[in-house]
Amino acid sequence: MTRLEEGFLLLTSCLGEPKRKPLTTAQFRTLAQRVAGSERTEELRELEERDLLRLGFGQEMAQRILTLLSEEDLLHRYLHRAEVKDCRVLTRISLEYPQILRTRLGLDAPGCLWYRGDPELLQRDAVSLVGSRELRQENRMFAMEAGVQAAHQGYVLVSGNARGADSIAQNSCLNAGGSVICVVANELEQQEPSDDILYLSEDGFDLPFTAARALSRNRVIHCLGKCTLVAQCTYEKGGTWDGTVKNLRNRWSGVFCFQDGSEAVSALCNMGAGEIPLAKLHNLAALRNDEIGLFDQ
Repeated sequence: MTRLEEGFLLLTSCLGEPKRKPLTTAQFRTLAQRVAGSERTEELRELEERDLLRLGFGQEMAQRILTLLSEEDLLHRYLHRAEVKDCRVLTRISLEYPQILRTRLGLDAPGCLWYRGDPELLQRDAVSLVGSRELRQENRMFAMEAGVQAAHQGYVLVSGNARGADSIAQNSCLNAGGSVICVVANELEQQEPSDDILYLSEDGFDLPFTAARALSRNRVIHCLGKCTLVAQCTYEKGGTWDGTVKNLRNRWSGVFCFQDGSEAVSALCNMGAGEIPLAKLHNLAALRNDEIGLFDQ
């Protein structure tokens, strides 16, 4: 791991310490933009207070950044614990970091992605699936078929490993001989490793579930796939709705909702999503969404 990669970790990860306050995505974005726009060429780890003050940070923020960067011993202990648990990390400047996240999210891409499993799955074509935890029967069949078709058509299935649509699609994909990327919102270290599953976590390898982590990981799920399939959604409620609306607003990936006649699907289509019946899953490569939605007006 290079010193610059260590700098990313020190600034963006809590390193197993709940009271540690790393930079938020917005704060790190500001730092990266200011460093990139300056004449400074040294690495982040070599920043001094005078550099940060010159970049426009106040003394309090400058000291906070320097304090985070100084905690090398904590970082090395955390990396050792992760290695024992067979967990690894990619920073946004690592060669193996998925380019699709850099392209679609820019400086809002996660500074670090912790993983357990085969990171080569990140380099393969993928489709994403999101959906409710409690599914109607027809929506359950859609999630199952999406998993099967992803496997048969050579796509990695990306989902959130939650109960309901996520688990149904993931299991059907694996049972059909496919591979899955699970973006988890609970402890990465507790996920069972497998040749066909890659587990990802944005914040660390040992952090418990929180609602904030669940919402934050949605952007990773939506951005890793060539398109995002929505098995079921509740109108203006829940993580599936929140993540899908943000996708449509930011045009991260094409969104295709199962054609179930629901109020939620109708609203999402007005925002630019496409509708898809079960039968159209047989050709995922052909999915194109040129709809003009609410956010394009």
